[in-house]
Amino acid sequence: MLNPKFISYEQKRHFEEGKLLPVMEAFYTLQGEGYNTGEAAFFIRIGGCDVGCRWCDIKESWNPEIHPLTSTLQVVEQAAAYPSKAVVVTGGEPLMYNLNYLCAELKKNSIKTYLETSGAYPLSGQWDWICLSPKKNSAPIDSITSIANELKVIIFNDGDLTWAEKYANLVSNKCKLYLQPEWSRSKFMTPVIIEYIKKYPKWKISLQSHKFMNIP
Repeated sequence: MLNPKFISYEQKRHFEEGKLLPVMEAFYTLQGEGYNTGEAAFFIRIGGCDVGCRWCDIKESWNPEIHPLTSTLQVVEQAAAYPSKAVVVTGGEPLMYNLNYLCAELKKNSIKTYLETSGAYPLSGQWDWICLSPKKNSAPIDSITSIANELKVIIFNDGDLTWAEKYANLVSNKCKLYLQPEWSRSKFMTPVIIEYIKKYPKWKISLQSHKFMNIP
């Protein structure tokens, strides 16, 4: 969370209301992972994460204080300018912040809202799709697990498959299940995941296709 010493009283109030967010980057691209792979969407990456996965490939997103507080309305206007009326909010861990205002403004522009979260914090905002990607460092809370539309578990080693089954048993029957090889270990873990899914076909594989296509 942001250090209040570095923001004014007015900024603090707007921050708490969700009218200012520490936006790391915002860009238009294709969704590269999970159920919505291949769909065009505007991505909003919010800085700040205290989960601290050792294999995180966006560690610069961890510290919110290095990312400027940005007007939420400004970001919504950017999103609304693109043909695809879908926004993916990711991080960092976006649920560290109040996302009610962001979602309300996106909905005013008839934009669908997709969330990528570890589930470690209570839900805020109105979402058309919630992708839960649980992390061992900070377990997801039950209120997120129960409503997730998609469970995407990152597989770093064989033991993560057993851990993935734990959460497959906690999400709803309608939740889509994905196993995704951690990028630096994909050469080793992709064949393992393939064989696992052949044995347990309730799962599907998710690949980071945006990295193969060299797009954000």
